[in-house]
Amino acid sequence: MRYFLDTEFNGFLGDLISIALVPEAEDMPSFYEVLACPEPTSWVREHVLPHLNREPIAREEMSARLGAFLAHDPEPMLVADWPEDLAHALCLTVTGPGRRLVTPPLRFELLESSGFDAAAASEVPHNAYHDAVALRQHVMLRGL
Repeated sequence: MRYFLDTEFNGFLGDLISIALVPEAEDMPSFYEVLACPEPTSWVREHVLPHLNREPIAREEMSARLGAFLAHDPEPMLVADWPEDLAHALCLTVTGPGRRLVTPPLRFELLESSGFDAAAASEVPHNAYHDAVALRQHVMLRGL
């Protein structure tokens, strides 16, 4: 199944703040988790942190929850409109030196995203969950 992915991060190539995976099937649960951001950029402080709507957890816990979420799908495909979203998701699968999450084989798709603006389409701009929902709606409406 396809999972529409969005993340929020602390500036250009910055640390992960939140991640969401919204499944293609509307009747399936979504994944949304948040990490603490102790030194946010001013833009993140103003535009991202007020909209997280979730208490932060430890990165190790986020990785474990992501692994548990993906474990039930034999062929998950993570679909994103921005490369850093995919990079952050992949980094969560690394759990230590020489160690990684046990997951089903993961596939990734980076969409050509001209014509899509997550901030304009999202119910709550700069919230990873709502931006992933907006991406899902954009892709599904266009039959992609």
